[in-house]
Amino acid sequence: MEKHKRSIAKAISWRVTGTIDTFLIAWLITGKVVLAVSIGGVEAITKFILYYFHERAWNKIEYGREKVDVPEYQI
Repeated sequence: MEKHKRSIAKAISWRVTGTIDTFLIAWLITGKVVLAVSIGGVEAITKFILYYFHERAWNKIEYGREKVDVPEYQI
């Protein structure tokens, strides 16, 4: 199971990448930097929040995980 801090770090790194992509696409389509920054900013906030909850939900799903037997104690 991942800790909350790891989920947040992953969300931030992915959002930076995604927001740069959104900014560039919006800039190419509109030709306006200010509008592209606005679109990228809103997109970054909403998708950061959605990604965090998506990550936490998947942490509760066992699909695709392998169980590792850890001894109760070690000598």
